[in-house]
Order: sequence, then structure tokens, then C-alpha cells
Amino acid sequence: MYEEIGPQAAHDLLSRGDGHVYVDVRTVEEFAEGHPAGAKNIPILMRNPATGQMEPNPEFVRVVQAHFAAGAKLVFGCRSGGRSAMACQVMAQHGYKQLWNVAGGFAGKTTPFGQVLVAGWAAQGLPVETDVSEAKSYEALRKAAGS
Repeated sequence: MYEEIGPQAAHDLLSRGDGHVYVDVRTVEEFAEGHPAGAKNIPILMRNPATGQMEPNPEFVRVVQAHFAAGAKLVFGCRSGGRSAMACQVMAQHGYKQLWNVAGGFAGKTTPFGQVLVAGWAAQGLPVETDVSEAKSYEALRKAAGS
């Protein structure tokens, strides 16, 4: 279905130059605060302005499919690995087979007491950027998908 890898292994895959793409499934706001260099933002959950609660992004699958063929090599990441695991499961249900979930995500995975279980992308000193250019932003990707 998908493979769990740590941030360093994800960086290694992306650095090979054989088509792996990092898709950051965090919110637009989280993405803007910092993300792995070269990542594209397609949130799997979005905050409902009326309730303030996180809800599934109804356009997630369509936007991913519009930009990546079923044979694409997609590395999904989020803050700590939960939302990206969900993204892997959803896309596997839509026929995608080359999927990786970044365990620990961007910020790392901790216990409820703050003990670090998996250091995240940023804590491992991997390349981070705050650029939200047209090629990476959710708004641009959504518009290009016809929304």
C-alpha cells in the first residue's frame, strides 16, 4: 500500500533525481511557515471557517490526480506523519502504488509528554524553505486542476 520512511530517507529519495515528489498535506498556513525545499502543497484537511474545525478537503484527490499520474512517485508529509499516512491510504484507494509516508513529518513525532519519538524534517537539518511560489502553492495547483 505505502512505505513508512523517516525524513532523512525521504530526502535521500527526493535527491536521487528519478521523479520523486514531496507533497506536503498540511494546511496552507502551516506550509507557508516552512516546508521541505521543493515541496508542493495539497492539504488533505482544511479548517472550516464557520466552525474552526478541521475537515477533509473535498478537492484533495482531484487536485492530486490532476498533477500526478497514477504511476507518480509521491512522498507525502505533514507535521508529524498522521495526515500524510491518511493521504497515502486515500491515494492507494485511487490506484496509486508508489507512495511513501514521512514518519515524523516536518515537525517530528512526540509523546504526549513531549519526548521526541522521531525527529522531524526541520530538526534533522534537512533543506527548508518558506517560498510559496505559483508552482508550489495550493491555490495555484487547485486552479490549474480546474477548481
